[in-house]
Amino acid sequence: MIRDRGNIKWTAMMLPEHVKLLRDWVKEDEFETKPDLDEQKLDQMNEVICEAMAHGAELSITYFDHTQHKTIRGSIHYVDEIHQKLRIVLKEGLVVQIPFHSIVEVTE
Repeated sequence: MIRDRGNIKWTAMMLPEHVKLLRDWVKEDEFETKPDLDEQKLDQMNEVICEAMAHGAELSITYFDHTQHKTIRGSIHYVDEIHQKLRIVLKEGLVVQIPFHSIVEVTE
């Protein structure tokens, strides 16, 4: 029976820089891409945000942060049009600022 140790047997012959590059390459496979939103989707998200601000309702906001999607739940405190950010108050009382361009989805 052959007992193959996979990459372990080759790492002894590789330089540490090469091993690091291979590990970084594997991590890049887990990266997600930001989807392109059409005008209809942006209008729909804007309508949901305006209704939630009027009624003080909580929203789930999915946004793109560098290499992955993140989701938070909270109520919208303020829409900062000058700095192009949403200020959201979480249940814990923390205030989070999310840039408009990184928002992917807004749901109730």
